[in-house]
Amino acid sequence: MAYALDNLPLETLIGPVAKATEVLARLDERLARSPVRDGFVERQHFADAASALWLEGELVHLEDLVLHDSHMDIRTPTHELTRAHAVLRTRRRIFAQEPDWALSRDGFLALAGRGGATPASAGQKSRDGEGAGTASVEADGRDDAEADRLAEEFAEIDAVLARSSKILSGAGVPAKAARPDDRPEPQNGLIYDLDWNEEERLAEWQAVLAETREQPVVLRAAILLEAWSDIEVLQHATWLGPLFVAALLRQEGLAAHHLASLHLGAKTVPRERRRARNRGDRLLALLDAIHDAALAGLKEHDRLVLAKNQLERRLRERRASSKLPDLVELVLSRPLVSTGMIQERLKVTKQGALNLIGELGLREMTGRGRFRAWGVI
Repeated sequence: MAYALDNLPLETLIGPVAKATEVLARLDERLARSPVRDGFVERQHFADAASALWLEGELVHLEDLVLHDSHMDIRTPTHELTRAHAVLRTRRRIFAQEPDWALSRDGFLALAGRGGATPASAGQKSRDGEGAGTASVEADGRDDAEADRLAEEFAEIDAVLARSSKILSGAGVPAKAARPDDRPEPQNGLIYDLDWNEEERLAEWQAVLAETREQPVVLRAAILLEAWSDIEVLQHATWLGPLFVAALLRQEGLAAHHLASLHLGAKTVPRERRRARNRGDRLLALLDAIHDAALAGLKEHDRLVLAKNQLERRLRERRASSKLPDLVELVLSRPLVSTGMIQERLKVTKQGALNLIGELGLREMTGRGRFRAWGVI
């Protein structure tokens, strides 16, 4: 069933659309000339990645995400932490490319894990298996395809039983044969519904993307966010939809100098509003999420500018070879830093890192005696 675009309550939406557009444009204009833009963008990547998991009911500590990104974990990474890091890497990948890359054919297929697959409009169906697609199945041959798939599953069971018998008998174990349809094995314990046609759902969402081309950008973003949730496009990467929408805002020039943190904005909206029965209420909630994301960005930017000005006062009359300017740049680009991160980035000893931290007067963020971390705000 195609996503319906008729009967939108435009009278109630136009006010929130204008409000969100104004704040988002103000934030982007401020970032265009900001001395802390790079640090702001990096911090937003971390905050939005943690918020994406929070919306799914998983708690990922920002400190653990920063340390994991720097390959300095103090404990074994959890599955939730690795997923949050995947969101972080995807945001960086989108922002590093041209503004129109993410929603282009190549970018869309790459981010959705389709590789070199052809679009769904060409008639190909595939099941998401972390980047591999299955061959297309025509409607009139669906029964034969189901029979073939069942035969393949039984063949795999037979293969497993044969391997188990050889292991128990002490014989050599042959390498496991590849699946005949090149489908990958489930990774990270994820289970995929074979009847969940992601290609068809992706095509439906792309149709909404095309049909809303004449709408105001922020209204279009809210509709696409709601459509992504309503269509339930991907089974295990629901966080990808808001990143596509953030890429759209960047492509249209409304957020040309940053990637909007839509997960962070949605975190401020109660779940009852985001999951309301009425579509108009859901759209209003998403518009508020876009507005809150931009407003939080403005506040974060102002805090970073103030922190930069305060830190730079400590750099006066320092010698040219001082490491303090590099440390200022580092702490402005991360929610927090550890001594190990400072040692690696600035090429100093542990005691040298602690001395630099003391000279800048950074705030200790963890309250621990070991594995401490510092930040500016």
